[in-house]
Amino acid sequence: MRRAVVLHWGRPRDGYLLTWRRHAMLRHGANFAGMALRAPARGTRPPGRGARQPANSTGPCFRPYDVAGHPCRTINSGPRGSRMKTNYHLLALPFLALAASCSRLQAVRDIMKYRITLASSVQEDTTVTEVDAKVDAQGNRVGLLSAFFGLDNGLPRVADRGVCKGAGGADGMPVIFSHEIDVGTMEAGDFKVTSASGRVGHVTCATLAPSDDAGERRTALLAGEFGSPEDQPATVGIVGSILSIDRSVNFRGETIGVTRLEDGASVVWAERVPREAWELGKTGTRLRWGGGTGCPAVTRDMVRVVWAGGVSKPGGGEADDKEREQYRVRVRHGDGSAAEVVPFALADLNDGDNNHLLCLDTEGTPESVSFPAGFLTDPRGDLNPATSIEVRR
Repeated sequence: MRRAVVLHWGRPRDGYLLTWRRHAMLRHGANFAGMALRAPARGTRPPGRGARQPANSTGPCFRPYDVAGHPCRTINSGPRGSRMKTNYHLLALPFLALAASCSRLQAVRDIMKYRITLASSVQEDTTVTEVDAKVDAQGNRVGLLSAFFGLDNGLPRVADRGVCKGAGGADGMPVIFSHEIDVGTMEAGDFKVTSASGRVGHVTCATLAPSDDAGERRTALLAGEFGSPEDQPATVGIVGSILSIDRSVNFRGETIGVTRLEDGASVVWAERVPREAWELGKTGTRLRWGGGTGCPAVTRDMVRVVWAGGVSKPGGGEADDKEREQYRVRVRHGDGSAAEVVPFALADLNDGDNNHLLCLDTEGTPESVSFPAGFLTDPRGDLNPATSIEVRR
C-alpha cells in the first residue's frame, strides 16, 4: 500500500513537515502571549510596603512590586480587612496554559487520524500501460514546469514517520508537472536526479502531499540525497511511466533543469479555476495541511497560482493582506479593454503547500499574474525574485 506524507513547506526552524512549536516559559525577562515581563530596574528602590499602586504604574505585578518598581495594587477583603494582591494577567495564565495543552492534544489526535495515501518509496517502475501520448485532447503538450532544490539535508527527523522511512535529514525537491498526475502511477523509481558532476542521486520517496486539494495534484515532493551546495542537482528526468490524472498522456522521457539551492521560488503555473471547482467559504483544516481555505462567498472569479516551492512570509508566517496586495492580475473585459486588479482576498492558506488562490471581485478574463521581488521566502529563507506568468484557461 502506498503511503502519503503531509508536509509543511514552512521555514526550516518551523519544520519542513509538521510544525511543533515550543511554548515560552514564564520567567523574568521572557515574553508570554505578547506581555513583556521584566524585573524592576537594577538600583531602583521600591516604595514602602503597603502603599497603593500609583495611577501611572502599568503591567503585571511580581510580589510585592510591579514591573516599574511600584507596589502592587491592594484591595480590602474579609472581615478583618486583610489585603489581597490582584494581578489579572497572572490569574489568566493557568487558563492559557490549559487551552494550549488542549490544542496540542487535539493536534496529536488529528495527526493520528490522518491517513497516509499519497507517497511511494518503490524503487522501480511498476506501471503497466500502453499510453504513450505526449499531447492531450486540448492540444497541450506534457512537460515538467519546475524542479526546485529547496532543502539540502534539511527535512526534519520526524519526516521518517510522516514522509517515509529515511526521509528525516534528507534533501527536499518539489517537481511540478504540466498536468495533474495519477498518484497510482507514481513511484520513487520514476524519477532520476543527476548532479552537475554527473552523479545520480537517490530518491527515497515521492509524494503529492501537501498539495492534495482538488486541482493541485501537479506537485510531487521528492525526498532523498540529490547533491550538495558544492555539487548541486542539475537535472530531473522521468524514467518511468507517470500518467496524467485522466490517464491520457505519459510523462516518461521528460526532463528539466533544477533551480539552485540559493535561489528563491517563482510562480511557475497559473490557471483560471473552473466555477464547478470553487469551494467558497471553506475554512480549511485545523492542522496546517490537508486542506486550505476557500475564497469568500462574494467571489466573482478565481485564479490558482503555483509556486516552484513552498513560500511564506519572511520569518515563517502565513501570507496575509500584505502579500495579497502585491499580486497583480491583468483582466481583459468584454469591451476589449484591460486593467490590472488586486485580488480582494487570498485563499488556499494554512495548509503548508505551494498554492495560492487569488479571489477576484471583477468580471472579465484573467490573462496574466505578476508578483514583485522580496516578499515571500522559500523553506531556506531565500527571497522570491520578481515573477510573472500567463494564465491558462
